[in-house]
Amino acid sequence: MKITTPTASSGATTAPWSRYRLRHSGPLIALLLLIGFNALITPNFLSMQTLSVNITQVATIAIVAMGMTLVIATGGIDLSVGAVMALAGAIVPLIFLSSAGQSFPVLMTLIAVMAALGIAMMCGLFNGMLVSRFGVQPIVATLILFISGRGLAQVLTNGNLQTFDNPMFEYLGSGRLLGIPIQGWLVVLLAAIAVFVVSRTRFGRYLLASGGNPRAAELAGVPVARVRMIAYTLCALLAGLAGMISVAINSASDAARNGQLMELDAIAAAVVGGALLQGGRAPFIGVVIGAAIIQLVRYTLLANGVPDEVALIVKAAIIVGAVYLQSLRGGH
Repeated sequence: MKITTPTASSGATTAPWSRYRLRHSGPLIALLLLIGFNALITPNFLSMQTLSVNITQVATIAIVAMGMTLVIATGGIDLSVGAVMALAGAIVPLIFLSSAGQSFPVLMTLIAVMAALGIAMMCGLFNGMLVSRFGVQPIVATLILFISGRGLAQVLTNGNLQTFDNPMFEYLGSGRLLGIPIQGWLVVLLAAIAVFVVSRTRFGRYLLASGGNPRAAELAGVPVARVRMIAYTLCALLAGLAGMISVAINSASDAARNGQLMELDAIAAAVVGGALLQGGRAPFIGVVIGAAIIQLVRYTLLANGVPDEVALIVKAAIIVGAVYLQSLRGGH
């Protein structure tokens, strides 16, 4: 007897692919709709000044969200990113405003930047150790620095606003390349590196495997604990970078406000961009788009007279909606 295999119709094969494309282009469609709405409704939205402001605001969210995506890809979460931003942002002016900084401004500025990034990485390593070596739940482990990190930053600065005039450091916040804020180019560079690492390197494969099915990954020889530790360290490093950018933009460091509620923005951007909270996916391009959506939603509301408090509620609703849509997709 000859056994024949049923052939799927073209409609049956096309429909799943169409749903896939629609699902993964959803954030981009939402962003384009937001841009179109603002172009029609919001005054001066298409001006270069407005573009620069939005790119500047998106950059810090996108940088932190890319770090958050690394952690989420392992099945974790990091609530301490805002506190790490505050800590890194407080350390830099402390160093280059010192007497040594006044005597050797260029050298001490470089040392300040490296010290801030180094301390941020130590914060991430602390989180990673608690999660991967001691088995502490990520939300509990990172809650420690969420509470103490900002407090430490305020202690270091005596709770005072640090203002400064340091053109070399301020270039990180006010520099332009081809008319575009330097932070925008930095986001593009970091996103390209992240996409390459996740899609083309062994660490990227290990990262996704650690979140997708950690038990199976361990049985296959994946160093899950080490991968998670690296992910938390890189997340804190990017948060520290974002904290310095925020300080450079304002030419002032306020430990009480720098990075405040950035956890919400970063998680929202990651989830809207397609990251799964259960891990196993790291869509960095989508996350950058998600960051742009989060910023544009806030900008749209504020530009049209809606209070900032309402914007917080809308952000929370966006997270709930994105998670709900993920549950409908079954995590695919």
